[in-house]
Amino acid sequence: MFERRLYHHVDWLLIGAVLAICAIGLAMIYSTTGGAGPVYWTQVYALGLGSVAMLLCLTFDYRSLADKSHWFYLAMIVALIAVLFVGSVRGGSRRWLDLGVFNLQPSEFAKATLALMLAKMLGEERRSALTNTDLALAIALTAVPFVAIARQPDLGTAITLLPVLLVVAFVAGMPMKYVYVLVLVGTLAAPVAYKFGLQDYQRERISTFLDPAQDPRGAGYQQIQARITVGSGGVWGKGYMEGTQGQLRFLPVAHNDFIFSVLAEEQGLVGVLVALGLYFFVISRALDAARLAKDRLGSYLVLGVLASFTFQVVYNITMSAGLAPVKGLTLPLMSYGGSSMIATLAGFGLILNVRMRRFTN
Repeated sequence: MFERRLYHHVDWLLIGAVLAICAIGLAMIYSTTGGAGPVYWTQVYALGLGSVAMLLCLTFDYRSLADKSHWFYLAMIVALIAVLFVGSVRGGSRRWLDLGVFNLQPSEFAKATLALMLAKMLGEERRSALTNTDLALAIALTAVPFVAIARQPDLGTAITLLPVLLVVAFVAGMPMKYVYVLVLVGTLAAPVAYKFGLQDYQRERISTFLDPAQDPRGAGYQQIQARITVGSGGVWGKGYMEGTQGQLRFLPVAHNDFIFSVLAEEQGLVGVLVALGLYFFVISRALDAARLAKDRLGSYLVLGVLASFTFQVVYNITMSAGLAPVKGLTLPLMSYGGSSMIATLAGFGLILNVRMRRFTN
């Protein structure tokens, strides 16, 4: 449990930066949705619940949480399977569990849960080196939630599990030759996966990314509008709630997938640099927590949580600028999404936990 003396080791700068990003996100959601409507208040409530989740993950020793990681992992798998059978359907995807007062998206919690599980398995001090058996088990533990999430279908969220596996396995001692083999296999398998592994709408997103003009009013619409939105902001932006693309709904789901594009339009290059600076500070501060961790378990846990977060931030920003195919990946801490907000803040609670307990026995 939390000891009073640990209070002095809490990373308040990291907490401040995380909450600052959340505040920017709330301001942008308020702008794009036309005021304090249901979407805005849902995000406010999610921020409150996420803060409680962060506090809970900070309170209990991360080593105690890791000892129970198999139970968290099992609960996550059960929830993902339940989604496939009784989940709520929206936009052709079955991703949510209707709990009455709110809808829960279990896939968002799979990232931190997997990081905790892999950190426990590969971060034990008595383990000398990563064996082929260890790596095979880590892949299997990742594959189960990956397949379950991909079948919702939600390939974007499923892919965010892969950085967790790769980063934790790499720092645990995975030979570089395996990385080279993975890159080679991925390159050779890409055409086959494109032809037979992707659904029609997923292939369409890739083709329209390469040439959005081939379907400017259909599949390429979001890509084109995202580029227009980002470019129209200039250096200083059009002003808060003064953007045309976001305010007039030219950019679909602006409060969700393309929140960063709206920020660029309304606040310009200056606002973009502020947001990027905050994200960079959060990532570098978390890396510092991994460096200062008192054991491999803590270090692996931080890196696992951070790997998924960083991947999602980088992909969403490049997508918002029209530099990557459109995929349903939100911008963590800023985009609308209650489960995403709660799960992300819980993950940072684990990171703060590791840093705070670096001096404990």
